Amino acid sequence: MKDANILIVDDNKSILSALELLLTPLCKHLKCLSNPNALLSELQNSTYDVILLDMNFKAGINNGNEGIFWLNQIINFDSGISVVMITAYGDVELAVKAVRAGATDFILKPWENEKMIATVKTAWKLSQSKRSAQNSHSIETNSCSPDLIGSSPSWERVMALIKKVAITNANVLITGENGTGKELVAKEIHRLSYRSKKVMVSVDMGSLSENLFESELFGHKKGAFTDAQSDRVGKIEAANHGTLFLDEIGNLSPAMQAKLLSVLQSRVLTRVGDNQLFEVDIRLICATNSQLEKMVKQGSFREDLLYRINTIQIELPPLRERIEDIPKLVDFFIKKYANKYDKKDLKLDHQALVKLKTYHWPGNVRELQHAIEKAVILSDHILLSASDFSFKTEEAERSETFGGTLEDMERQLIKAAIEKQKGNLSAVSSQLGVSRQTLYNKIKKYDL
Repeated sequence: MKDANILIVDDNKSILSALELLLTPLCKHLKCLSNPNALLSELQNSTYDVILLDMNFKAGINNGNEGIFWLNQIINFDSGISVVMITAYGDVELAVKAVRAGATDFILKPWENEKMIATVKTAWKLSQSKRSAQNSHSIETNSCSPDLIGSSPSWERVMALIKKVAITNANVLITGENGTGKELVAKEIHRLSYRSKKVMVSVDMGSLSENLFESELFGHKKGAFTDAQSDRVGKIEAANHGTLFLDEIGNLSPAMQAKLLSVLQSRVLTRVGDNQLFEVDIRLICATNSQLEKMVKQGSFREDLLYRINTIQIELPPLRERIEDIPKLVDFFIKKYANKYDKKDLKLDHQALVKLKTYHWPGNVRELQHAIEKAVILSDHILLSASDFSFKTEEAERSETFGGTLEDMERQLIKAAIEKQKGNLSAVSSQLGVSRQTLYNKIKKYDL
């Protein structure tokens, strides 16, 4: 978020001061306005990624109409800006009205700093995505995202399928090993879809504990449970008229699967602690590195849920099956990180490229990306050589005596198990004797 330009519009100077102190160290530029009448003039003079906008400016008037009015003015001026509404009244219907009108999210006063920062970061990322989509659509709707690199036959088949399914409203299941680019493909489907001007809401299902599942996805009413101190709009409702991306859906417990299936079948949800029904119109995209068909046979994944999410399946090939794409990927990542770390004119010599093309890449494109970044950071020369890249062979890992800290040992053990089981996390969790939730948390912790 260091490149973000943020504008805060609120008539309460204490609010402006608090947000300025909180957010200024995290962004490139931040400005505060206490009068919304100066908003359009400010937008004409400067470009902003995120605007934090109060919903009420006149004393004694709490209907939010002023906020909605200025929200519409912002969207009409520049639809690439992400707008987060600020309200002190916790009115869910008012917040939903704002989201339907085009707001990215809303924050209740008083806020938790961590929640505020996370919301602004998400809004900034969405702004970058929307601007990228706008630029792509203005040039050529069917052009590929610059992040989806490759021309190998297997990758070309993936790209052709993406273009076919994107223009439909069909549910899509993206499968493949860790690090193959499932989230990037989901974003590309959304970018090329008729819903591209609406929000895409991503949910990491593997990180959701069972007791937070309903609240996170369906939302809740104030007082629904001990920590429900205010009303909350769930992820599904926030994605209304847009795209809902459920990552790592294979990690759901049977109880969570049943609750999700009910909403996906009816397209109607009820917030926790509420009796009101809410109809949702979403495009559903799911992703997993699990073998769901095998899980269905084992009884750990519902067959009816699999049919519901799997109208079209896109299987992403591992990097070892698209070796011819490595030179383009390497070139892309070298340019990216050379620019990031101010090491211009970096190049890769032939022997280094041969080494990268012959490595088996158990972590796929993500591992290649990390390897390039590490080499760029540590290199003292303009030319990256084979010695700048070091990979442990499977044989060496098997015979290696663990050293270092306990965390080092745990990371090595998990990495070796993932490679042995070829990315099948169910098999890995069984081998290591831990639950899938615990394994998933460890993978996220060690960035495997």
